[in-house]
Amino acid sequence: MMRVLVSGGGTGGHINPALAIADKIKHMQKDAVIEYVGTPNGMENILVSKAGYKIHHVKVKGFKRKLTLENIDAALKAVTSVMEAKKIIRDFKPDIVIGTGGYVSWPVLKAASKMGVPTCIHEQNAYPGVTTKALSKYVDKVMISFEESRPHFSCDTQKLVLVGNPVSEKMLCANKEKAREELGLDKSAKVILSAGGSLGAAALNENVFELIKNYSLPNAIHHYHATGKAGWQEQSQRYINELGFEKLDEETLKKENVTVCKYIYNMHVLLAASDVEICRAGAMTLSELAVLGKCSVIIPSPYVTNNHQYKNAKVLCDKNAALMIEEKNLNGEILTKTVKELVENEEKRKSMENNVRSFAVTDTLDRIYKIIIQIKEKNRK
Repeated sequence: MMRVLVSGGGTGGHINPALAIADKIKHMQKDAVIEYVGTPNGMENILVSKAGYKIHHVKVKGFKRKLTLENIDAALKAVTSVMEAKKIIRDFKPDIVIGTGGYVSWPVLKAASKMGVPTCIHEQNAYPGVTTKALSKYVDKVMISFEESRPHFSCDTQKLVLVGNPVSEKMLCANKEKAREELGLDKSAKVILSAGGSLGAAALNENVFELIKNYSLPNAIHHYHATGKAGWQEQSQRYINELGFEKLDEETLKKENVTVCKYIYNMHVLLAASDVEICRAGAMTLSELAVLGKCSVIIPSPYVTNNHQYKNAKVLCDKNAALMIEEKNLNGEILTKTVKELVENEEKRKSMENNVRSFAVTDTLDRIYKIIIQIKEKNRK
């Protein structure tokens, strides 16, 4: 029986890969005991609980890029959180500890490595995060998703293993026909999906509102939109007050064929059912588009380190596998025109779907599982 501790937090881009890895281990070893470490207030508390895993907490926060008093608190927590993580590890006695990034991974994997517990970390983006780079000298293996990541690490190159991004088994098995049956959608329905990530994206929310008002509602397009946590309160009131949406529950609004929600918990179903997705260019999002062969309008976040979302998106656009609108050029009219063309031009849509499938890596979880077992067995000897 293998005991596994998993950690990753902050956004769905770190949490969902962690859960995909956990689910893979559970699939391969039914008796595996898997638990999670996150922060007390992070989105992982919702997603991990829904996935059925027990979650532990450490109090840690990220450093600001400019000088601020908050960094003093962050520095103190960087020390105390390692002590908290050590207690969790002593009590749980894991055979291996796995991280997927976000600052919560730092104390957990550092503590584990110092205690002699086998460790590995997965980096989703081509340009590694600060946490992953810092932990690379402590962990046994660093699993990367892009060859372009290698020059950004200063650790022993033998630690770096290319695996791709761990798209969930649910996403890998999803298909359009079954997804539409589950949602009660006709085969001929036109379906748009839009989301700016787990926390939301103000510019995307603002312009999707215009798209829904001027195109989706008047043309009876089935449209599913997630505002994200940060945009929910303001956006939900706007949909209710200006467009007459009705509240289904605390996280969902609906009018005719359009559903607006705070967060999408069945992304594999909605993405599989969709004709066009409007999204950011996070590495996990693009991997899911590739696996399901989805036509997309990508709006890269200009606020990320090294502008890596733009670079991620450009790789697809250069192969006619997606359309990109930079946020500085984004407005409701441009977004509506771009989406309308894709929804109504089946030939163009099919071409993009075929092209994006060439980027799909479908055996990432098999590769990751193999590495986990190798690390565990090596440290047992």
